[in-house]
Amino acid sequence: MRAVKSKVSKSLPIGANLLVVDNSGAKLLRIITVKSYKTRTKKLMAAGVADLVTGAVKVGDPEMRHKVVQAVVIRQKKEFTRPEGMKMKFEDNAAIILKDVRLGLPKGTLIKGPIAKEVAIRWPNVAKIATIVL
Repeated sequence: MRAVKSKVSKSLPIGANLLVVDNSGAKLLRIITVKSYKTRTKKLMAAGVADLVTGAVKVGDPEMRHKVVQAVVIRQKKEFTRPEGMKMKFEDNAAIILKDVRLGLPKGTLIKGPIAKEVAIRWPNVAKIATIVL
């Protein structure tokens, strides 16, 4: 997991629902925690694009439902700023499920829709199966 230079706004707090846009069997994921998030006391953790989150699968195949999984946020509705000054936003909040966190291997073999460039920089194995990188 590499560092990203963009100033990504953290707009997905704990309890937010994300669409799962890969073919792993899950459809809807609820954020439980955000990995490596530092904050002050009693402030909720929040995730942004390219962050690693732990989530519970709420809707999906019967073998995937109620599982706790690791996922990467690939799109968010709230706009964020890139170093060159361009502002980016997407039409939905989406994530993909990881099979191996250390290597960054996704569980699915197909991603529906675009992913952010920040995700491609931080998670190169996710970028390999993406069709569009914005």
